[in-house]
Amino acid sequence: MADLRIGGMALRDGVLLQTQDHWAAAVRLPDGSIRVRSGTKPRLPGHDAFDRVPLVRGVARMVEMTSSLPAMRREFGQPVLPQEEPALLAATVASAAATVALRGAMKRAPLARELVVSALSVLPGLLAVRATELSRFHGAEHKSVAAYETDGEPETAAKEHDRCGSNLLGPLLLTNLAGGLVLRAARRDNAPLPTLLVGLASLGSAFELFSWMSRHKGHPLAEMLRLPGVTIQRVFTTREPTEDQLDVAQASLRELLRLEGVEPENGGGGAVDAAAATT
Repeated sequence: MADLRIGGMALRDGVLLQTQDHWAAAVRLPDGSIRVRSGTKPRLPGHDAFDRVPLVRGVARMVEMTSSLPAMRREFGQPVLPQEEPALLAATVASAAATVALRGAMKRAPLARELVVSALSVLPGLLAVRATELSRFHGAEHKSVAAYETDGEPETAAKEHDRCGSNLLGPLLLTNLAGGLVLRAARRDNAPLPTLLVGLASLGSAFELFSWMSRHKGHPLAEMLRLPGVTIQRVFTTREPTEDQLDVAQASLRELLRLEGVEPENGGGGAVDAAAATT
């Protein structure tokens, strides 16, 4: 079983993978060729200190996960980020508008409001991902996980993965709900700074729950919190990839392993979502 901890995400027509120190991305071009780019991953000053502080470490890890995206985007010089997918961009705008409208319209039902707002914050994006090739590249990422971690074959591996970042959704919905109720009780739900601070605390708390879930697989609470993410993977965010899409994920993995000085035992590839790579 492989020891290297790898994170990643689906791109438009490609896959980005990263370790603690490096990133590598592969994208299928319109002419059918695969373009591969890679580099050293930026790290936050004081990373080791942040990693010892609960709540703070989750936010710090999220920042580091996204730190390679600007450099990767510059290297390709074309739209490759999932946020640049028109359908996903439109869904994000629609979700933000609906959230603002609901927060103003449901002032007398705070619990119901937070539940509806939480659902609307993710549902449009999930539908958009399902309708695009992002879900197939996400599946290619997950299928490569099993091949790398278990020395199996990506073609026969499951498209869902237990440590997928989608499994952060259950904890995040719970912490967002609690944070929204706290802001409401303090009459600060329209104040920008408290909202920002509570949001950061919610994200950090969700990461702590996610980490706990990884260490307590089979625990009833852990399985309950994992259920939304597993369902979302199965229904929305992953589809069976084509052979060409698996080839792209493999190309990204090979480049990342080259940077890390690691040789895959069977030529297989692996990727664990960004959140899982930091737990």
